[in-house]
Amino acid sequence: MTAPAWIHPTPPTADDARPLTDEQVAQWRTGGASVVQDLLPPALIAAAGNDARDHYGTIDRDGPGDFGSDGQLVFPADRGHVNEITLHPRLLAAVAQLLGCPVRELRLTQSDLWAKWGRSQPVDDPYDNNDQRIHVDYPNHMLTHPPTWDAPEAVEMIIYMDRVEGCGGATGVVVRTGDDDPAYPYPIIDTPGVGPYPWVNDRGRAEELMLSVDQSAADWRAAHLYAREQQVHYSPGTVLLYRLDTWHRGTPIVPGALRVVQNITFRRAESEWISTVHQGWSWAAYRRSQSFERLIARCSVDQRTVLGFPAPGHRSWTTATIDAVGQRYAPHGIDLSEYRAAIDN
Repeated sequence: MTAPAWIHPTPPTADDARPLTDEQVAQWRTGGASVVQDLLPPALIAAAGNDARDHYGTIDRDGPGDFGSDGQLVFPADRGHVNEITLHPRLLAAVAQLLGCPVRELRLTQSDLWAKWGRSQPVDDPYDNNDQRIHVDYPNHMLTHPPTWDAPEAVEMIIYMDRVEGCGGATGVVVRTGDDDPAYPYPIIDTPGVGPYPWVNDRGRAEELMLSVDQSAADWRAAHLYAREQQVHYSPGTVLLYRLDTWHRGTPIVPGALRVVQNITFRRAESEWISTVHQGWSWAAYRRSQSFERLIARCSVDQRTVLGFPAPGHRSWTTATIDAVGQRYAPHGIDLSEYRAAIDN
């Protein structure tokens, strides 16, 4: 087997307001992907990884694999490390850099701490995620199609909590090389789940299906996608920042190994056609623990806003509504002074 071409991560800046370097921002905007090491505190990454390993330790690892934690470690989770990573100020600042907008113009649409495991025997299932077909994520995140390349609407990320040497499962990425890159024609339609191609996850099954429907599309995928795939050389704290229109895929995990990642997506506030993947955040207020109410109370104004909480100065805020919200969250210590100041001025 040919050794993969690696994408190695680079360090961020120490500036919490602009944690990504100019080169990292340019890589994402022009190439569709940037890989950063230790954007978040290592201790936080380790704690979240332990949360996931505790949760997944008893999972049957010989059945078909699929994406996500089945809602168990989705934001807002009762295990707080998921939430802390999701709303970490350096993470929000990095996304704002990539999209070129203030943090308060971002909206969270996805955050899930999940695991992928290597099996001792292959599973004959077209929807298994062990060796994925190369794909883009827009079909199951948005109702429309991504705009042309220079107007991105969302940032996706994979935050790794293990080492590639022990786990395998490196994410494959096709880096865009410019406006005339043959791997990135517009629109992006030659992928399972779009147009005439049924949705299949397993690489072998998917490419057989593509070949049966349109040989030219299958040949194009072989020549311009798989042949150019690079893989992320990850370790705990590596973050792959990519886009809804970036070609990528998951590769097999070492048998017996467990790889933990957190997948997070933010969109521009105005891009309402990009869907929230999970149940609405407010549904968590039905929990007896009241962990969500405490989370809202202790969030910064920016953090609340990316969840859809109206920003200071929004027309929904009046003295009456601020007082009402204050009474709802008063037992949890919420500070609404910035919202009050915005209507007083």
